[in-house]
Amino acid sequence: MKLNNLVKSNKKKIRVGRGIGSGKGKTSSRGHKGQKSRSGVAIKSFEGGQMPLYRRLPKRGFKSLKIKKNIAVLNLSRIQNIYEKNKKTFSKAMDLKLLKDKKLINKKYLKLKILGSGELKTKIDVTAHYVSKQAQEKIEKAGGKLNIIKR
Repeated sequence: MKLNNLVKSNKKKIRVGRGIGSGKGKTSSRGHKGQKSRSGVAIKSFEGGQMPLYRRLPKRGFKSLKIKKNIAVLNLSRIQNIYEKNKKTFSKAMDLKLLKDKKLINKKYLKLKILGSGELKTKIDVTAHYVSKQAQEKIEKAGGKLNIIKR
């Protein structure tokens, strides 16, 4: 250890605005007058009178205020899989209440919609709120019944 290698570690922080002798007195490095020299001023997104970026860019998108309806969507392929795994429980019609009770779909759903993706091999009676044309044709083709709830 040599004296020329020592580093000062107890350096004091400069306290701004504590008299002329401190070196940061009077204007406290803020310059003279103007909005920025005052306290409590924040000029966010101000670009010197130029049109700010957030106003130059076009408005995009739309958020609907309409409350989203909770509709469970099931494809025919999913219905077929559910039926094969739980043949005993689906001796009667398959509906939203039964699916909720067996915890096959979430309890938050209020309505059921059937879509026509996939094939239906077995005769199943389905009760739903909404059905696509393809799904309706495939269910009837398989020999099942379709009950649509009107609400």
